[in-house]
Amino acid sequence: MSTSHARTGPVGLPEWGRCAVMGVVNVTPDSFSDGGRWFDTGAAVKRGLELIAAGADLVDVGGESTRPGAARVDEAEELRRVVPVVRELVGEGAVVSVDTMRAAVAEAAIEAGAVLVNDVSGGLADPAMVPAVATADVPFVVMHWRGFSADMNSRAVYGDVVGDVLTELRRRVDAVVEGGIEADRLVIDPGLGFAKNAEHDLALVARLGRLRRELGLPMLVAASRKRFLGRVLAGPDGTPPPARERDHATAAITALAAHEGAWAVRVHEVRASADAVRVVGAVAEAGRSAGAEGAV
Repeated sequence: MSTSHARTGPVGLPEWGRCAVMGVVNVTPDSFSDGGRWFDTGAAVKRGLELIAAGADLVDVGGESTRPGAARVDEAEELRRVVPVVRELVGEGAVVSVDTMRAAVAEAAIEAGAVLVNDVSGGLADPAMVPAVATADVPFVVMHWRGFSADMNSRAVYGDVVGDVLTELRRRVDAVVEGGIEADRLVIDPGLGFAKNAEHDLALVARLGRLRRELGLPMLVAASRKRFLGRVLAGPDGTPPPARERDHATAAITALAAHEGAWAVRVHEVRASADAVRVVGAVAEAGRSAGAEGAV
């Protein structure tokens, strides 16, 4: 069923009663979408508060770019970027998640008040991640991942992308649970744009409901400004619009994801997506009311 009342999130986070909106705070100089606009701690905190004012339910703070081809930042620098921003946003009353592949960064962010770990590698990049999250007893996002950004494009080879992602995510979820994280604290993410081309991403978006139902876990959809949207919006000469000109297309994916029962969407610009999830919720509620009236 694709109605908002049927959705529940992971234990340890608020229940918003609809698809939640996660706003992105990139504390990096080389993000594909905003090119370092929020690299300064003060600017990043201000940005997080702006996202909340625009309708974000939680903000996701990350200090390492995961765009295709990106080189890794060292641990000390990632800590320097992320922890002060998390601490200040939590101090302002924000619900904060940390976007990291490193256990040490996750632990420091949790100590600073983060309540969710969003690891794009699903715990594969750092063997210490799953034990750290299990010990902290916080929710954990398990994303479909095949390798680091530097060479992930070469791994975009599938027989059946939906079936393969389901199989690989199911295997990873089982490993994470065996590692000590409770299943009711897990969120799954199909990993749009990670070791996937535009056709793969669109196929996954078309089957979001199947992914959610078959895995039986809350789902995060992170499509914001990604390459596949640029491909869809490309002009007659095939040139995609810049990342910042893909927010309306992102809101379209938000509406589709909310309709298919996603727990949350992760977006760079919040207002349109916040509006979209509310409209989807209102339509679903109207449908339930009409059904109840028809049954009388």
